[in-house]
Amino acid sequence: MADLLGDGAPQDSELVRAAHAGDVSALGLLLARHHAGMRAVALALLGHSQDAEDAVQEATLIALRRIGDIRDPDAVGPWLRMVVRNVCRAQLRKMSAMPTAEPAMAAAVDRLSDGPPDPAEVLDRHALRDWVWSSLEDLSPDVRLVTMLRYFTDVTSYEDIAALCATPVGTVRSRLHQARTKLADALLSSADRAHDDATALNARHRRIAMETMVAAHSGQLASALSEGWSPQAEVIWPTGKRTGIGYMPVAFNRDLSHGVRHELLNVVASRDVVIWEAAMHNPPEDPFHCPPGVVWVQSLDRGRVSKLRLYHTRRR
Repeated sequence: MADLLGDGAPQDSELVRAAHAGDVSALGLLLARHHAGMRAVALALLGHSQDAEDAVQEATLIALRRIGDIRDPDAVGPWLRMVVRNVCRAQLRKMSAMPTAEPAMAAAVDRLSDGPPDPAEVLDRHALRDWVWSSLEDLSPDVRLVTMLRYFTDVTSYEDIAALCATPVGTVRSRLHQARTKLADALLSSADRAHDDATALNARHRRIAMETMVAAHSGQLASALSEGWSPQAEVIWPTGKRTGIGYMPVAFNRDLSHGVRHELLNVVASRDVVIWEAAMHNPPEDPFHCPPGVVWVQSLDRGRVSKLRLYHTRRR
């Protein structure tokens, strides 16, 4: 990348268009070209600190997801610096005296477009999605799980992730830092290699999730679980209680008998971790019977669910 700005180097607009088409190398070159300017913004706002380096890495991942939002390819430099600026401002708000909910990576730049996109939908619109998921698969299981939760589900605060993973908040921060560093470094080095079809994997698991929910609402959850779950699978409930999968249909049927319905909202899948997010709709006469939502974090062993951790999302 020595000749990033030489006479023979492609213009920013050319690289943006190539990145729109899914060219990871073009996006890597583009970010390498503007890395100094992005870092200068972070240093100006956050000083010489690890927070500034984290902000640049996070902005790099935002650019990966949001490159398709750029309307003027010639203005990519100012756009990248604005992304860094928004990430830094979010960090400054978090460090201020007034307590605020910790924003997710996507929330830091929602104001750049007309509305907050669903991360999985954004990735599904770009060929870059396969690179993202192949890079995620290279992370250790613990690091990959917190990354999936933080950036691809509604479980975005460090506190919620820590509670779901039963690990200290400091550990969550450390694992997310590892993930940002590795993904940003991989992108800047272009990561030219064959990638698995992430869309097909996610579509398959979404289909399984939808079929399971339909079966559950028909009183057939036990049959549905027997097809894709290990008979020895362990279930960890939001209270910390541990059971086998045999208790799942009992609990679900109890919800149904009280008029509660589950609505599948999101499915995020890697090779060995699958996350379902579902809303829980309570009956009008008992609006607080169940929490507003539930997250299913499933660990896979040779394609079958070996462990499930359930977590109730907080009412928002």
